[in-house]
Amino acid sequence: MSRIGRSPISMPNGVEVDIKENVVTVKGPKGTLTQNIHPMMNIEMKDGTLNVARPDETLMSKSLHGLTRSLVRNMVVGVTEGYVRTLDIVGVGYKAEKSGNNLILRIGFSHPVTITPLEGITLDVENPSRIKISGIDKEKVGRQTADIRAIRKPDAYKGKGIRYTEEKVITKAGKAVGKGAK
Repeated sequence: MSRIGRSPISMPNGVEVDIKENVVTVKGPKGTLTQNIHPMMNIEMKDGTLNVARPDETLMSKSLHGLTRSLVRNMVVGVTEGYVRTLDIVGVGYKAEKSGNNLILRIGFSHPVTITPLEGITLDVENPSRIKISGIDKEKVGRQTADIRAIRKPDAYKGKGIRYTEEKVITKAGKAVGKGAK
């Protein structure tokens, strides 16, 4: 069996799970999340834990087993703790500022870039060179973070751009001048 799929999901206090046909709804202190699951997967609630079971040993059901368990667990963690990602802005004159719910980036273009957050996502500016993206849906937090980073990826030579806080950017050496150059 799948190591991930067979481990049970413990339910913290204050979390309610509703399973109807192929739809799982998780309600918690931070909000509500809903996810459609594959009809092959069976989710059972016993003694305050959720268990995901697969019907057979086919490759398809093995693949869906771990995926379904991970999606449901991410929902439980999201409604209890939430998810947070941070981005660093590196470069002279590069900065971020908040205007209402929107984020305004000044990152070397001729114009400022305005970003509207996805539904359920909050964008905060901790300081002009650090952005915090938070929400209860792990997928949306990751997508919003990746979209912001894609606007100005880190440069390979100077390291300027937008990067994840934990990301290490390896810079390349510039052109080396040979002996015969004048």
